[in-house]
Amino acid sequence: IGLYTRAHVFQIDPATKRNWIPASKHAVTVSFFYDANRHAYRIISVGGTKAIINTTISHNMTFTKTSQKFGQWADSRANTVYGLGFATEQQLHQFAERFKEVREAARLAREKSQDKIELNTAALSIAAPQPGKALKLHRNTPAALGSWLKSSAWVEVVSVSVCFRSICEMNLESELFTLQDSNAKLVAALHEANANVEQWKKQLAAYQDETERLRDQVKIYTAFKLCAMWKGQEKLKQKESTEIRILQSKKSNFHELEQEREEAIHRLQELEMRNVDLERRVQNAEQNLASALEDRERAENEVQRVVQILDVKIFDLNDLRQSLVKLISK
Repeated sequence: IGLYTRAHVFQIDPATKRNWIPASKHAVTVSFFYDANRHAYRIISVGGTKAIINTTISHNMTFTKTSQKFGQWADSRANTVYGLGFATEQQLHQFAERFKEVREAARLAREKSQDKIELNTAALSIAAPQPGKALKLHRNTPAALGSWLKSSAWVEVVSVSVCFRSICEMNLESELFTLQDSNAKLVAALHEANANVEQWKKQLAAYQDETERLRDQVKIYTAFKLCAMWKGQEKLKQKESTEIRILQSKKSNFHELEQEREEAIHRLQELEMRNVDLERRVQNAEQNLASALEDRERAENEVQRVVQILDVKIFDLNDLRQSLVKLISK
């Protein structure tokens, strides 16, 4: 009648009346059906070759939500309580709303059937058959049985049984085809995910190697710059000392000494400016390297997070694939 869903089916333990017993190993299709011959609404679920739910919905039944993804109802005719576990809260809400609608439709159908029964009872009371004729019919048992088997009532019963069996077989066949298609798609997605994971693992390993190489280069570069700066300062001091000694030896020529002193001061200033420039370049290089290392670390963290998410999805896909394989093998 327009709605079916998938859920895990449970039945209450008849011994304790408290614990739930799984009626299905995995999620099965749970459908609403309308029996036009009996004017009754049913909830039917088939697991394998047997019906695990066959409930006739009455006007006084109630579907109770016991958690965000679980609901239950009592079937007094089957003397049991059924429970359904859904994948999402939305599916539980849709099933509960549909249960209310079907229960209301069952109530209206019950009222109409009662009105028809009252009318038929009144008509039968007006034109009831004579007891003698009834006894005569029952005495001729084979003829009466043959005429009854050829009657429309027996044909309707057989037609309903065949129709119900055909509907179940068609639903099972369509569900099998759907599961096979879903399994093929999931297998292809799993292979693709595995290939992507291997590729990302290789990229991650390459990024890690590149990061280690850059760290080593930074260490070497820093040590080289420090050594170069120290050697440069030592050479500068030696050069200054040499120039001072030369200037002291040339005190006789004051002008030459003064000019040489100015040239030495000028060269010293240039050397200091170059030293400052070199220090600034080293600082910029260190900042750039630190920024590059931070970017590399963020990239590594992102790649690791993606790999973890993919591992979880692959595990879920493997679990779902195994469940589908088990279902198909059955």
